[in-house]
Amino acid sequence: MKKKTLSVALIMALAGSMMLSSCIGNFSLTKKVFEWNQNVGDKFVNELVFIAFCIVPVYEIAAFIDAVVINSIEFWSGTNPVVQSTKVIDGENGRYLVECDGKGYTIKSETDGSIVRLDFTEEDKSWSVTANGETHTFMSFVDDNHVKMITPEGNYQIVELSQAGLYAYKSIAAPTNFAMN
Repeated sequence: MKKKTLSVALIMALAGSMMLSSCIGNFSLTKKVFEWNQNVGDKFVNELVFIAFCIVPVYEIAAFIDAVVINSIEFWSGTNPVVQSTKVIDGENGRYLVECDGKGYTIKSETDGSIVRLDFTEEDKSWSVTANGETHTFMSFVDDNHVKMITPEGNYQIVELSQAGLYAYKSIAAPTNFAMN
């Protein structure tokens, strides 16, 4: 009898955890509206636009669309349609198309057609680069103040997220100007 009670309790706990879990999502549309508002003008203009958007319910509508539509799409498909975009960047070595799909970035050179992919892995909080069919992790977040960065020798070094840490890492990486071929 105790075995049956334990089984029922376990099944109820699992069912409850599945029913009570949620996908909050990124609220990308709402964030974009806030970011746009922060860049309208000086702090007084930004405040006036903020108040107007609260009265007209722009923020409320954006949050509702995020919660009901966009976050549902993100939950079921794994990608956020608001985050997806393509930008053209003119660099000193040519023109590049940078496509963001909500999970990472694909960078394509219009000059030679080469493609580089940058991906963020949420599980281990790391960034990796894929080029010429090879993938290498180049940075992992250790905590809020430190990252583990690849060195020119292929080892990893803990770097503090500060001006001093950045300077120390640059002194290691800059003399060799390493790049993955």
